[in-house]
Amino acid sequence: MTVSGFTFNAFSENTYLLHDGTGQCAVVDPGCYSRQEQNALQEFIKTHGLQVVLLLNTHCHIDHVLGNQFIIDTYQVPFLIHEADLGTLRAVPTYAAPYGFPQYTPAEPTGFLTPDAPVRFGDTELAVRFTPGHAPGHVIFYHEPTKVVIGGDVLFRQSIGRTDLPGGDHATLIRSIRTQLLTLPDDVTVYPGHGTATTIGAERISNPFLR
Repeated sequence: MTVSGFTFNAFSENTYLLHDGTGQCAVVDPGCYSRQEQNALQEFIKTHGLQVVLLLNTHCHIDHVLGNQFIIDTYQVPFLIHEADLGTLRAVPTYAAPYGFPQYTPAEPTGFLTPDAPVRFGDTELAVRFTPGHAPGHVIFYHEPTKVVIGGDVLFRQSIGRTDLPGGDHATLIRSIRTQLLTLPDDVTVYPGHGTATTIGAERISNPFLR
């Protein structure tokens, strides 16, 4: 599996395309809002001959969902979130305009993610791990063969996700990190929702929030 990343919108959010040798592709957390951002994502997909077959959200804060409806309209694909984040998703229209996104178009999921049901596309299988704390229905996606985690806003390089938003809880987030991330091998790469990639080993040793 190959991970291709893009940084979009005013929150510098990381959007990921996951694709493999079959050409099939899953879009994770599309933060593309402007036409320029949408075109950049679409052009990459077209240039690399990818077939988008799935839309996934790690969680549903505004910066991670701005491009959901664009992906659905363009590629007519299933859209999956964890059911516990449905309220988070449905709250976005109430604050999108004050946050500077008046043209935000809401999207409704077509199904729900659960930890006992891996996500599959092409030759790829992703384990779903439930990681609440930053958002009530946050999940991460783990691809064991390539030792890759798509981590949303749970664990960052030298930091962790904020817990002062509705549905956040610091103790819950730390528990999620310790049980669902720090149980993975040290050489697993974590692709976060903001900032640069890190590894489980590096954060285990030096992350100040995990001491």
